[in-house]
Amino acid sequence: MIYNKIVLAGGNGYLGGLLAKHFSSLANEVIILSRKQKAQNGNVRTILWDGKTESEWTKAIEDADLLVNLCGKNVNCRYTKQNQQEIINSRVIPTRLLSNVIPSLLNPPKLWINITSATIYRHAEDRPQDEYTGEIGYGFSIDVCKAWESCFFETETPRTRKIALRMGIVLGRSDGAFPRLLNLVKLGLGGKQGDGHQFVNWVHEQDAIHSIQWLLKNEAINGVVNCTSPDAVTNNMLMKTIRKTYGIPFGLPTPAWLLSIGAAIIGTETELILKSRWVKPAVLLDNGFEFQYRKIEDAVHDIVSLRI
Repeated sequence: MIYNKIVLAGGNGYLGGLLAKHFSSLANEVIILSRKQKAQNGNVRTILWDGKTESEWTKAIEDADLLVNLCGKNVNCRYTKQNQQEIINSRVIPTRLLSNVIPSLLNPPKLWINITSATIYRHAEDRPQDEYTGEIGYGFSIDVCKAWESCFFETETPRTRKIALRMGIVLGRSDGAFPRLLNLVKLGLGGKQGDGHQFVNWVHEQDAIHSIQWLLKNEAINGVVNCTSPDAVTNNMLMKTIRKTYGIPFGLPTPAWLLSIGAAIIGTETELILKSRWVKPAVLLDNGFEFQYRKIEDAVHDIVSLRI
């Protein structure tokens, strides 16, 4: 085995499941910190925690090669005051808890990656936003990201390297955004959304996983890292690529006014679709990370070919 222990806080979701499966063949044990117990699967086991208080789970992160914090309420909801508070608390409270525990450990994790969000940057249709010159946006979702990262970096952890991994929209086979977009295409509704000019900061699920392992190996990297494909595409191009790959010649567009009505009905926010997220992973590129799925055509073909 390459690694001793990998710990995934809040790791029972989509990305956590992918990471657990990936690292199960590379580490002696993979531990998921979760509010719900789950049966052990090989060397992957779950330890209960509430994300708020210290208890026996603190022993589980001793001697870890990698701790990945994936905690956070799904933002696919209406931004009511209650949901806004839950979205913030679900990210900040577990992060602050880990920040308090890690410095007190005898053998703290070698690397702590907090999965944050590339939505922290402004609406951008003019140029890509990278870690060096990118401009922070404004609004609720950006305020969440700022509070999240501020909490992450406010505590010194001299024996634990820290990376805030600003993750783009993960495209994959089993969950996340892609199956929903594909369903729209199948129903003939897979046209552009809004004017279609807004950029989508996507990343293939395998590149998301491999970038995390790559960051574990590259010990000189710390701080903020963007995790998105180098080749962002517009919403119009994304939907066109999915239609072409799946073999659907047309897709009805959804204008912004209709999106607003639909979002209200299903309980979500149009910002998730209409904000232009043009993000560049400069740190990964500058340090030699090679994306397996750099082009949207290759990523969509890979995903669709295994779903048909």
